[in-house]
Amino acid sequence: MNDSTIGLDGDAVGTLPLKALDADRWLDDPARRQAYVTRMFEIIAPRYDHFTRAFSFGMDARWKRELVTIAHQLLGPAEAVLDLACGTGDLALAIAPAVARGRVVGIDAAAGMIERADAARRARGCEHVHFRVGDMADLRFVPTGSIDLVTIGYGLRNVADLDACLGECRRVLRRGGTLLSLDFALPEGRLWRALFLSYLQLAGDVVGWLWHRDPTVYGYIARSIRRFMTAAQLSRRLQQHGFEVREERHHLGGGVCLHVAWRYS
Repeated sequence: MNDSTIGLDGDAVGTLPLKALDADRWLDDPARRQAYVTRMFEIIAPRYDHFTRAFSFGMDARWKRELVTIAHQLLGPAEAVLDLACGTGDLALAIAPAVARGRVVGIDAAAGMIERADAARRARGCEHVHFRVGDMADLRFVPTGSIDLVTIGYGLRNVADLDACLGECRRVLRRGGTLLSLDFALPEGRLWRALFLSYLQLAGDVVGWLWHRDPTVYGYIARSIRRFMTAAQLSRRLQQHGFEVREERHHLGGGVCLHVAWRYS
């Protein structure tokens, strides 16, 4: 029996293992995609940081340090940062020292991630950092023009409505504010794209089976990248939403990209 025969909705997915669902059907349905993604991150939350380091052979830490370095260069001590898809809070907490008199707010759809992020915040005594469960495509609780820097680590690829998310990023940023996005992307070259996605699919399935007895848990990464875009296409989408892309840095032959985008209007 699969989800198409029992008529599951977004609430019901939270009670089922991912292998009980048709991943492609859920990911291709904008109305149900976020429920699937959130469920996946709830499952992997306890091992998320360890997985990202191991899966990238330690390169993830270097890419994130690159983003954090740029953030520190951009920020003043009293400015405001919004970290979307914050996960366990590593980016938000690494950026926090740059805004010691300001504030950092981290948002994630998975409550399990927020619990771990908040535990890390308390352990470090970062009183000006706050985490909450939320939808990165619906930031109505954030005042317009109140944010100096928006950071997103591996989040744009997962959002159900990319245009809504980018529109919200633009709205909450002050004019002249910056968006920093680190994410997987589709490599431009067909051969490298095929090899890259094949590795991610195989490795994700193996780790998902070994750790959770569910290959779809980490196999999701390759599926989500196939449904995403190249770094250049993401730059064009950012430009359509009032951003000027000042830098587009590529890693792994375009399989990972860091965008530095300025809100100019």
